[in-house]
Amino acid sequence: MKFTEGYWLRSERANSLYAMQACEVEEIPGGMRILNAVGPVDSRGATLNMPTITIEFTAAAENVIFVRAWHYEAYDKREPRFEIRKPSCKSSFTRNDQEAVLTSGEVSVHVNLARWEYSFWAGGRMLTSCGFRNLGYIRWDRKGSSMLPTENYMCEHEYSPYMVNELSLAPGENVYGFGERFTAFVKNGQVVDTWNEDGGTSSQVAYKSIPFYMTNRGYGVLVDHADNVSFEMASEKVEYAGFSVPGEELRYYFFYGPKPKQIINELTALTGRPALPPAWSFGLWLSTSFTTDYDEKTVTGFLDGMQEREIPLSVFHFDCFWMKGFHWCDFEWDERVFPDTEGMLARYHERGLKICVWINPYIAQGTALFKEAVENGYLLMRSDKKGVRQTDNWQAGMGLVDFTNQDACSWYQSKLRRLLDMGVDCFKTDFGERIPVDVIYHDGSDPRAMHNYYTFLYNRCVFSLLKEVKGEKEAVLFARSATAGCQQFPVHWGGDCSANYPSMAETLRGGLSFAMSGFAFWSHDIGGFEHTAPADVYKRWLAFGLLSSHSRLHGSSSYRVPWAFDEEACDVARFFVRLKCRLMPYLYAKAVEAHEEGTPVLRPMVFEYPEDPACASLDMQYMLGESILIAPIFNEEGKAWYYLPEGTWVNYFDGTCQEGGRFYQGTYDYFSLPLYIRENTLLALGTIAERPDYDYTANSELHFYAPAEGEKALCRIPDTEGNIVAEIAVTLKDNKLESRVEGASREAFLGRKVIVHGRDGQMTEMSL
Repeated sequence: MKFTEGYWLRSERANSLYAMQACEVEEIPGGMRILNAVGPVDSRGATLNMPTITIEFTAAAENVIFVRAWHYEAYDKREPRFEIRKPSCKSSFTRNDQEAVLTSGEVSVHVNLARWEYSFWAGGRMLTSCGFRNLGYIRWDRKGSSMLPTENYMCEHEYSPYMVNELSLAPGENVYGFGERFTAFVKNGQVVDTWNEDGGTSSQVAYKSIPFYMTNRGYGVLVDHADNVSFEMASEKVEYAGFSVPGEELRYYFFYGPKPKQIINELTALTGRPALPPAWSFGLWLSTSFTTDYDEKTVTGFLDGMQEREIPLSVFHFDCFWMKGFHWCDFEWDERVFPDTEGMLARYHERGLKICVWINPYIAQGTALFKEAVENGYLLMRSDKKGVRQTDNWQAGMGLVDFTNQDACSWYQSKLRRLLDMGVDCFKTDFGERIPVDVIYHDGSDPRAMHNYYTFLYNRCVFSLLKEVKGEKEAVLFARSATAGCQQFPVHWGGDCSANYPSMAETLRGGLSFAMSGFAFWSHDIGGFEHTAPADVYKRWLAFGLLSSHSRLHGSSSYRVPWAFDEEACDVARFFVRLKCRLMPYLYAKAVEAHEEGTPVLRPMVFEYPEDPACASLDMQYMLGESILIAPIFNEEGKAWYYLPEGTWVNYFDGTCQEGGRFYQGTYDYFSLPLYIRENTLLALGTIAERPDYDYTANSELHFYAPAEGEKALCRIPDTEGNIVAEIAVTLKDNKLESRVEGASREAFLGRKVIVHGRDGQMTEMSL
């Protein structure tokens, strides 16, 4: 939110007060507190009628500092708070007449007491600072008050309060993150409002707004507010990253990496690590699509068609119309088209499929479920206290489940439990963004601050039921909306994209920003959701979709089975599904890493190569884990322009090597794209290509790509329960393979052949 009008002028609507002079410094447990006047205090009398802004710095974890600033300390807006896990950590505090310093790990905050400024330091350099007119209290649209007996007598609060903070940006400093944003990958120059809404993928609106950013100077910032945080990223003041929140208090965490991976590890240690999705969820998901006409015969025809064409399928998803129209969501199967639901689901399970069904947190009037919810007080109430808050926006007269009411959560779960008992395996938790603010919550929470936080409560409610019924290692969602902390409930998908190349590219941009915001698992609608893609777009999107962490065929008004496009699409689908299944020993090891450390599976180039300036803004290619580089095709000519960082890279498809540190271009058919393996990578490739969940120990072969003389390569082999059962280290010295194998499955790998892909393009076999 902009409080200035250019460099010189402050908005007359702003009525700004800025911290200007440190008056008191106090050591507190784990940190320090500074009382700041908003004007000069040069005498005792100057303290009269002088507002203050107090700021605290405390060590939240090693390399993490928590900042809290406020104007009125007793103000309570009843906002929900992110669930933060603060470990105990060591810190140190020192001060003299000129400076007060708090240190946690390698990062420290320095408060200049002679002139108001604070700055964060690490590695002997300043990372960012906050100084003159950078920390402020805003009385937006303040009305005049009077000491006389009039209507505006002492109208102290006739304005909207905001707190604002600005942190300096250095030349060449790039900003990333803010959740799944479909705008430019580098966020400099953008205004970002973290307000979830159903806006599709082609606007500045986002389904998943995360008040977090990181920069290429080695630090990240999480603004600790569930309410809308308005960010001005070098957009109000080009030298600063600014953020403001409504209310009398501002809180944020400052993370020092310096690598992006370390920043994300620290972020997810505080806000929650992702659950490990089951291995079967990495296979291909097929949907009925949204408004298509279907019944059991239609669905069975899809399954038969996939089987006849030998396209491996892992999950079948029933979208909205598994229920009757005007009945979403009453969780009752439409018996007119599914007369034998339990028998049907059993038959699909016999095919080895998992079943997913679409749900949302809205309940239409005219259903038995709605009446039950109203009678028990389980829905959000109108702010004027005239009953349940209803709307026709989506379903006629629908109400919203109040997830701040634990009884409502248990009731909602009981309806889903019945579906799980019937044979459903997981849920697509759609929506969660259209949350009104003219409502009353059961626990009294501020409705504006609950707008984004609602999705956390919604998805947590569903995910906890899945863990209870299916087991912790079988629980998985397919969620659209998110806020900070929702990474604990994977998987998320990108929402309503269009069936064209620009939308495919914006989808990838969204996924890259999402990864830079602490989310490890991500998917999207292959071929686009809106409209029907040309066969060309569909086939190119198949490669991209099946080289993402999770992969789903889904659309709006037309079926997404590959033969609906052309028969070659079936061959392309088969090819890339089988490729993904073969990559599963590697992919699932990356999933385990994500679960343990928070590291995303799909990673922007800058995430892996933060010191390579050529990678700073790349948003049309990515890394899958740390070892596989992928550049999807975004045009009908089949051309790709891509960058290979320094080092030797091996083309997965033909084994040829390319030297990095430069851009390349090429033309590709539908069965290829730039897919390169990083030098000195020991990669476990599965020998089973028909399913994603198999014994990776018994059914894998080892490939050693472009060995670097004398350098160690490490490969971790998981089982489908998420245990690392083998850790293999190899080094090539004088054309001989030195190896070490550890873990429960050690014996299974001793003597195993290793296929060495040399830098000359030749392959040789060696043994462990």
